[in-house]
Order: sequence, then C-alpha cells, then structure tokens
Amino acid sequence: MNKHKLLIQKYFDEKSFVEADLESFNYFIEHDLQDIIEENKEIEPTIIPPNVEEFKIRFDKISVHKPEITEADGSKRPIYPIEARLRKISYSAPIYIEVSAHINGVQRESFKTQIGTIPIMVKSKHCHLHKLGKEDLIKHGEDPDDPGGYFIINGTEKAIVKIEDLASNKLMVEKASTGISPYVGKVFSERGSYKIPHQFEKLKDGIIYLSFTRVKRIPLIAVIKALGMTKDEDIMKAIDLGENSEVFINLYEFIDLKNEEDALDYVAKKIGITQSRDIRIERVTDIIDKYLLPHLGIDEEVRKFKAVNLCKYAKDYLLTTAGKFPVDDKDHYANKRIKYSGDLMGDLFKVNLKVLIGDLLYNFQRIVKRGKFPSIKVIIREKLLTQRIYSSMATGSWVGGRKGVSQRIERLNFLQTLSHLQRVISPLSASQENFEARALHSTHMGRLCMTETPEGSNIGLRKNLALLADISPRIDEEDFMKTMKHLGLEVNK
Repeated sequence: MNKHKLLIQKYFDEKSFVEADLESFNYFIEHDLQDIIEENKEIEPTIIPPNVEEFKIRFDKISVHKPEITEADGSKRPIYPIEARLRKISYSAPIYIEVSAHINGVQRESFKTQIGTIPIMVKSKHCHLHKLGKEDLIKHGEDPDDPGGYFIINGTEKAIVKIEDLASNKLMVEKASTGISPYVGKVFSERGSYKIPHQFEKLKDGIIYLSFTRVKRIPLIAVIKALGMTKDEDIMKAIDLGENSEVFINLYEFIDLKNEEDALDYVAKKIGITQSRDIRIERVTDIIDKYLLPHLGIDEEVRKFKAVNLCKYAKDYLLTTAGKFPVDDKDHYANKRIKYSGDLMGDLFKVNLKVLIGDLLYNFQRIVKRGKFPSIKVIIREKLLTQRIYSSMATGSWVGGRKGVSQRIERLNFLQTLSHLQRVISPLSASQENFEARALHSTHMGRLCMTETPEGSNIGLRKNLALLADISPRIDEEDFMKTMKHLGLEVNK
C-alpha cells in the first residue's frame, strides 16, 4: 500500500491536476494565435482611392506580453492575480501585431500596434506566477496549493469547461433510424475555422450518394471522376473489394463519364448550376476544391488524394452495409476528442478577429468615400476585440451558440474546486433521453471518473476526468509523417 501511495505522491509532485489545460492554453498563445493570423494574413478593401491600383493591409507577427494594468494616469505596470481579484478587474495581457500597408505592391506604412487584450490563464507560461516557489506564491498573496488553470474576468474566477465532441476527419457508419438509406456514413471535415459535414447514403437503386454543404445527394462515382480519377479500373483498384457487384453497379451507371470535364459538368447540373458549360465547370471546381474534404487540402494538387480517400470511405461503407464490418460506436472514446481551454479560446479569437477585420475594412472604406486616405493606425479599434472576448468569458455564451462554456469556479471547498476544473461536458441536450450517451462505457476506464456525475437530467452528460487521466496533446501531422517515414513508411503518389 505504501508503495502505491509513494507512486501517486511522486506523480503529483511532477504533474498538476490542470496540467493539460495549462499546456493547451500555452499552445494557443505560442502557436494557434499565429496560425489564425496566417489564415487572415492579407486584407484587400473593395473601395480604394481612385489613384491607387492595388491596396493591401498585411498582418505579420503577433506577440502577447505578460499581464499588465493601465492606471487612470496612463501609466502601465505588471499586475498579479490577487490585485485583479480585489480590484474587480481582469487579469489580462495586451496583444500586439505587426501591420503593414502595401500600395501597388510597395510597402508604405509599417508599425506594431495593440489590437486588444486577452485573458491569461493563472499559472500558464504568460502568467507572473509561472514556476514561482511556495514562498514567492505566499508573498504574492496566493495559496501555494491552488492549481491555477482558470481566468480572472472583472474580479471573478472563471473556468472554461472542457467539451467532448465527436472526432472530426473520421468516417463513422451507423444504422439510420429514419430516411431511405438503411446505413449512413458521416465525416466531419475540419479545416481551420470551418467544419463541413459529409454524408454517404446507399439508396434502393444501389448507388452510393454523397452530400456536403449545398451539394445534396450526388452519386459518389461522379464526384470521384470529377476529381480526376476517370478510369474505372483505377477506381476498382482504389476501392479494393475485388469483383464486388455493388461496385460494378455504381461504375456501370456512370460509364458515359469518360473525362474530368464531363464529370464536373454532370455534378454541376445535379447541383442546379444553369450557366454556360465553362462557368458551370469553373463553379463546381471551386466548390469541390474548397468544400469537399477540406482537411486534406483546398488546392488543385490534392484532388487525386481526395479521390483515393473517397474510394477508401466507399470501401468501409460497403463492408459495413454488407455486415462484414460492425457499425461504428459513437460512444467509444477513440471516436471522441476533448476540447480544452486553448481550443475553445482559439475558436473565440478566430471569430472575433474576423469581426475586427470587418470593422477595420468598414472604417477604411468609409473614410475613402469621403475622399481621404486614412492611416491604418487610426482605423484599428482595439477595444472591439477585447470587449467581445470579455463578454463571452463573462457570460459563458460562446461562438457556435454554445452556452455555459465559461463558468464561475465553485469554491465551497478545495475538492469541489478541483472537481470543477476537471469537468467535461457533452454537447447533447439534457432534456432528451440519449440513453446510450449517458451510459458508462468500458473505454471511460482510466479516462473519466466512473462515479462522479450528477443525478437528474444531466446524468452521464456531465462527467469528470479521472484523477490520473493524462491527456495526449495535438500531434503535428508533418512531424508525425517524418517519424513514420523514418520508421519505413512508403507513400504512394
């Protein structure tokens, strides 16, 4: 017994209860913020001065300082969490970004400016308490046993509750409760700020249909041919089911689509695009590149890759409908992902940065209409981003219509605080039955606590991480592929 006690003691000497949350927030500040800026790097106003051919605003490097406060006299100084609690202010740090203006391809104006302030997680790398010893923490008015992992907004301690969601970019085939197709395959393709649902169905005619965004029930083979895999033999090899009659039925139906352009035109007509053939093909190409499996890429080069992936999905779908593969279990924890504070803050920042850019464009174009040429410094409203982020953190209303994402920490006793910081909520509605989602699953073992869940309507939907649960962080795809290639993985082009 003493050995076990010592092991657990050693584990918590090195690891904190909220370590995964702290790492998630650190990753958001160090990597995600810059990635979000890269997505919105160049801004082109539609209304520009008449004597200018091309005008662009560029965002470059983003940097976050340590928490500070601006006093009434304009002076700035560092602030510690205890002062933020006592003075009912937010524990936050300024965000600076390098902005430049390019007129006809020549850089005219370049400066570093503040675009807002962002709440900082207590005890994260950007917090003044990071790596302070017991004596120093007491000196700064902190409880040395407090784990951190929360934010201070207007003096109130707020925790961002972890959200469990279905894994994106993964095919899940399940039995359909309603509709014509007995089985439905679903993939949520996630890229940057958008998540696009794709659906596979097999109707009574034996044809597999694909639906995504505005594209409803398009035969899968037509989409594969539109992506450039036009030879039936190549499609057969990629699906890899031998001489399967169902594959033959699908191929035979679209034997007339001999080349990529015919297939694109067929898809265009099915969607309901009625312009001339060239415009039809151009519009469908744009839809396929941007909205079909965007997680694989949105460029022309990845079309073949998308076609191969669709063939693999078709294979899995056909094997499941034939009863050779079991249907996917949505409640298996391998099919779930937990969104931490860093991910949720990333979602919030992404949406609000777009609002800031929209406001910047509006201000620029309004001044240009008056015949003036404004400096970019004047048109960036730093309070806009700050207020919107604070508003979401204070009320708990998040982007995407989610409620109760940030919650006031329950501090009745120490265990209750730890429990609140370990909480995981399901996005499913508490008023519906969802029996299977509420049930304890064997894969929760060691990941989620098997006893801690409320009674009543939230039972099984509000869970808590197990005490020794260790969260695996995000893996960079390129690094992973390098490692796999080093171990002997061969990639067929």
